[in-house]
Amino acid sequence: MSFVTYTGRPATGVVPSGVSRRHLLAGGVALAGAGLLGLSPGAQAQQAAKPFDVWLAEFRGRARAKGISDAVYDRVTRGLEPDISVYAKDSAQPEFREQLWQYLNRRISDWRLNTGRVAAQKNAALLKRLQGDFGVEPDVLLGLWGMESAFGELVDDPDHMKPVFPALAALAWGEPRRRKYWETEFLNALAIVQRGWGEPDGMHGSWAGAMGHTQWMPEVWLNLGVDYDGNGAPSPYSVPDALAGSSRYLIKRGSYQRGLPWGFEVRMDGVPDKLADAKTRRAVADWAKAGVTPAGGGRFDFPKATARLWAPVGPEGPCFLLTQNFYAVRSYNPSMNYALAVCHLGDRVLGGEPFITPFPGGERALTLAEIQEVQRRLTRAGFDTGGTDGRVGNMTMRAVANFQKKIGMEPDGYASLDVLAALKKGR
Repeated sequence: MSFVTYTGRPATGVVPSGVSRRHLLAGGVALAGAGLLGLSPGAQAQQAAKPFDVWLAEFRGRARAKGISDAVYDRVTRGLEPDISVYAKDSAQPEFREQLWQYLNRRISDWRLNTGRVAAQKNAALLKRLQGDFGVEPDVLLGLWGMESAFGELVDDPDHMKPVFPALAALAWGEPRRRKYWETEFLNALAIVQRGWGEPDGMHGSWAGAMGHTQWMPEVWLNLGVDYDGNGAPSPYSVPDALAGSSRYLIKRGSYQRGLPWGFEVRMDGVPDKLADAKTRRAVADWAKAGVTPAGGGRFDFPKATARLWAPVGPEGPCFLLTQNFYAVRSYNPSMNYALAVCHLGDRVLGGEPFITPFPGGERALTLAEIQEVQRRLTRAGFDTGGTDGRVGNMTMRAVANFQKKIGMEPDGYASLDVLAALKKGR
């Protein structure tokens, strides 16, 4: 079946800004830069120049200018209250706070791998068709899907996903540093309803308005959405549409190259550390001449491909040659750690091995059974984990952090071997 894209006309409500889909991660999120963190929600709301109802009435003119009908505006905004909890969301995103081995262990867990392997098998035909139509490899799409919504497990999870319009309205009204961006995304969300692609009550996403299986912001839905399931409209809540739209994103905004792997784990014995800056570009064959070798031995494939050398924790840890397709993934979220986790998760789901070189000072991830034991023991100790399925979600991380705080450990929320040992001792 052929797929349909929407490229024939400008998206209503879209103001091109040149800002990446997840630009807020790169700058530490607007709230941090504006100095709003640490204030109470009520104090934060007072950063707005005028009361919300006044702002909402005045914003109607902006919506009209972008083609939003009064009927749609009334339908969306009638009874709308700003979700001021968005002001208190943590701006220090985990890919910038955690040690890399912790970040990877949390996201490439037994639970996520098991869930991903089921999803890969169930959607094998879809992934093959997407690869043929777009050229994006299944491992990359599975990695994105797994990172963004745990293969769809979080799409309907009320602990992760909230109504989009109250969140975007609050940000557009009361978040001063990136107000123009949030106003534009509020308009984009209105345009989605105007087109009949989404219903206001059915649009749920992250606190910042990212929606569906691969977490599209409204602008991405409008400009890059693909109706791949053929039902007449693109939707991030449809697995085929979500993966097709994200494929299109990687190609259009990340310059993804068909048939090229994301990179290789390598050793760089004798290679100057300064070359591992993830910026210096050389052909893979030239890196080999300089002394870079495959971590598992043998010879490099794709010797003519251009790559950059990266040693995220120094040459004593895992090192990588990164192709353009790694940076295509990074266009989805400007964190190197995020891109590495996406790529490695996809590899592992499809049967790949863990990295050959261990992380200095790192430790192995807890097994599924061990995570479940942590959850059971935390629950018995009065720390609610929201279940004992082995998935380390927000509730489990909060429970771990509260337990750590109680016993005098650093409350980082990481379910480590030390946390398990402490729980067993009944501390």
